[in-house]
Amino acid sequence: MTREEKSQVIEKLTAQLNENTTIYLADISGLDAGTTNNLRRACFKAGVKLSVVKNTLLKKAMGETEKDFGELPDVIKGNTSLMFSEISNAPARVIKAFRKRSEKPLLKGAFIEENIYIGDDQLDTLVNIKSKDELIGDIIALLQSPAKNVISALKSGEGKLAGIIKTLSKKEG
Repeated sequence: MTREEKSQVIEKLTAQLNENTTIYLADISGLDAGTTNNLRRACFKAGVKLSVVKNTLLKKAMGETEKDFGELPDVIKGNTSLMFSEISNAPARVIKAFRKRSEKPLLKGAFIEENIYIGDDQLDTLVNIKSKDELIGDIIALLQSPAKNVISALKSGEGKLAGIIKTLSKKEG
């Protein structure tokens, strides 16, 4: 790879790192071609972009971004694959589901909305992170609950209210 090609790759990686708020680093070494293709398909279905990168180029690209990756560059050793997604827990779910059939991929680390997770032991934590849409749904459900209770009480009380008014009108007459 020429120096110019390397600088182009670093530029592209830097742009990807700047554009994405969900970045996972995984180790997929040792997977045969068929298994790797299955992983790529699973990633595609989940809306996750998977790419294998050279460690030195990735470290340089991380250094050129505006983001603080903390200890994440320290885990870039051996085979490293990048996973990008708009949904923060999608790569973790893909990894966890894929590991039911294979020992890999192993999670090296993740950068999610400026939070850093290091190590494969963080996989369950990352799977349980709710996506933005899931959080919005939860909030809407919480906000609708009191309104539904008020409407329900008014509907069930309308018969009682009519009965009270009828009784009061008879007493006056």
